[in-house]
Parts: sequence; structure tokens; C-alpha cells
Amino acid sequence: MGKYILECCVDSVESALAAVKGGADRLELCGALIIGGTSPSPALYEEIRRYSDIPIRVLLRPRFGDFLYTEHEFEILKREVEMFGKAGAQGVVIGCLTKDGGLHIQQMKELITIAGEMKVTLHRAFDVCADPFTVYRQAAELGIDTVLTSGQESDCIKGMPLLKQLCGLSREINGPQIMAGAGVTPGVIKKFLDQTDITSYHLSAKMILDSGMDYRKEGVPMGLPAMSEYSIFRTDPGIVAEAKKVLEDYRGNRDA
Repeated sequence: MGKYILECCVDSVESALAAVKGGADRLELCGALIIGGTSPSPALYEEIRRYSDIPIRVLLRPRFGDFLYTEHEFEILKREVEMFGKAGAQGVVIGCLTKDGGLHIQQMKELITIAGEMKVTLHRAFDVCADPFTVYRQAAELGIDTVLTSGQESDCIKGMPLLKQLCGLSREINGPQIMAGAGVTPGVIKKFLDQTDITSYHLSAKMILDSGMDYRKEGVPMGLPAMSEYSIFRTDPGIVAEAKKVLEDYRGNRDA
């Protein structure tokens, strides 16, 4: 695929292997994808590694919610970066903000130092920062490899105008790779390839499976009341394969 990257966000072994089957170039591994992702367990990482050597970048987020972290939360993040580095992860996906919406430079520097040779993605904390152009330049100065963003909108199609501007800034300063995320489908990738210079895409390719439980105690939610406890989110390898084909066809047409 050359410089074209298809990254699949997964929170289970089953989804990871489905992404590999569909042709994903790498995984973003997290826990609790239904709430935007939190730090996964080392055991989940190790179990995926038993069955695949696909590159993995690990999302590190100690809790649901914003990206203004307490002293204890930041200590956890530092330990997680070190832990997944020792486990062999290709990279980490991180992001810390200040209370006024700026990038927390000191915290990011500490995490990046601990990451060492691992690649670093600035996650969608970028999408809720106050000044995306300033933060993008700071990410470049910090040596961050990739910025995952929806263009500060609820989905990347709505955020396409900002994503185009960021692509221009990326060329100007040789900054981090822009990876489009949020609402990415094979059709959305095609639109982006036709209208932007973005070559990296992040998707979950999710499908909803019905639980195998026969006995069901309804009305007793374990988490989000709006979600059924008997719905299981998994990656659909067919969607991943379709997205991969869009990228391969586009590259083939360019090279022809």
C-alpha cells in the first residue's frame, strides 16, 4: 500500500483478527470502544499478539471524558506508556490538554520521552482543543508522528474543510501525518481521496452481533442505559476489505 494506511480501531481479539483478515495495515488497540476508547489491558494486547504480528498502536486514556488529567491519572498514563513499550507495541496514541484547551506540552514531552522509539499518535483530544493550527505546529515540534482527527467536527465529512487546511499546513512545515477518523466508511474514503490529499484513514468497521445468551434479565443496565447488554460490537472484516480495496484501486489508478 505504500504510504496509504488503513488503521482499524478494535477492543477485542475477535475484532483484531477480523481487521487483519480484512487487510488492515495496523490496529489501534483500546478498551471500551463504545465510549470512545480507554486504555486496554496488557492481557488483551498479549492475546492478540499470540495470533497476529500486525503493527499495534495502543490508545492510552485512563477514563471516559475530557483530556485534562489529574496527577494520579497522569502517573497511570506514564506507567502505561512504559508497560506497552516493554510489551513491544509499535506506538502509543495519547493526548493531554490544559484547562484552557491548549496542548499540555510538559505532559506530552514526558510521555513522548518515555515512549522512546515508539511512534506517537496525537488522538482526538486534538478535536476539542481551542486552536488546532497552534496545536498541530506544537505536535510537529514534539516529533509526533500522526494526528488523528475528524476536523473538530462530529464526523470527518463535516470536518473536511479543516482537514484540507491541515493538509496544507502539513506540507508547509513537514508536520505529522493527518489521519482522518470518525464516521469513516469505504464511501467516505473514496470522497476524501477524490477531494483531499489525505492518505491515512481510521475506522472501526463495526457490526452489532446479538449475544448468545438465552436467559436475559432486561432492565438492569451495567453501564450506559441506552445500550443493550446483549449487543456485542465487533469489526466486520468485509467492511475493512472494502475500504482496503478503495485505497488499492486509487493507488493503482494513480500509478497507471
